[in-house]
Amino acid sequence: MSTSAQNPATEAPAAGTTPAEAPAPAADSGTSRPHEQAPHAVAVVIPAKDEADRIGATVASAKRIPGADLVLVVDDGSSDDTGPRARAAGAEVVTHSTNRGKAQAMMTGSFAVRNREISQLAPGQRARHRALLFIDGDLEDSAVNTAPLAAPVLAGAADATIAILPAQKRAGGGFGFVVGLAKRGIERLSGFQATQPLSGMRCMTREAFDATQPFAAGWGVETGMTIDLVWAGMRVREVECDLHHRVTGRDLRAQLHRAAQYRDVARALAVRELRGRVSGGRRRGRDAGGARS
Repeated sequence: MSTSAQNPATEAPAAGTTPAEAPAPAADSGTSRPHEQAPHAVAVVIPAKDEADRIGATVASAKRIPGADLVLVVDDGSSDDTGPRARAAGAEVVTHSTNRGKAQAMMTGSFAVRNREISQLAPGQRARHRALLFIDGDLEDSAVNTAPLAAPVLAGAADATIAILPAQKRAGGGFGFVVGLAKRGIERLSGFQATQPLSGMRCMTREAFDATQPFAAGWGVETGMTIDLVWAGMRVREVECDLHHRVTGRDLRAQLHRAAQYRDVARALAVRELRGRVSGGRRRGRDAGGARS
């Protein structure tokens, strides 16, 4: 049984104010946005690098998500057979010849979906965009469990959803420095209280996706995306999903990875802090808010 709780999101600061002076929180309206038609289907976009051992199972599982009529893998400069194995499992594949990072892979995938939608239009027909469901390439058989992310978006009840993952079965994980930085920064700048601010499994409408452009660089993409969604007036909802993926260890390579994450999250927050002070961020619509289900 799902439970829900209000998760506040504040107005973007008015010009001449700091983020801390933003107006009081507003709760999620729970109603569809009147200016946007709910998506008719889901495109699953999977950025992946060197995931040959897992991508086949991830694609096969993603194809079982209700409403998903397209699974697209962006092979981000892999040195193994990630692309061929994804294609063999039934995904459409777009390939980066060199590694360009997760944010660029997400953009490549979303633009490929848009191009497909436009190319299939009859003369004079208006495009009706799919919801974009971004998932990691290492979810394997649990990928189908991202379905609860898509349901509220397809129903027009949310503009964007973010997965809350259970404790992972595999040993590992960091010390919480990057998560804490992202969580505090998101709440300070937008009022949104993110449970898992670095969660990469997200579903959103095309309008919500466009509101997050340009993405924050590197590993700051999720942090920047959440703030931008709230500032743009999008209804953001967190959803519990039973997902399992590879956990980063605690060796030197893992610590260097976390240092890069910390740098990129700090940079994403600094850019938005400056934007908030200079121009008040992006104007927020009347339906902005957050919820957990």
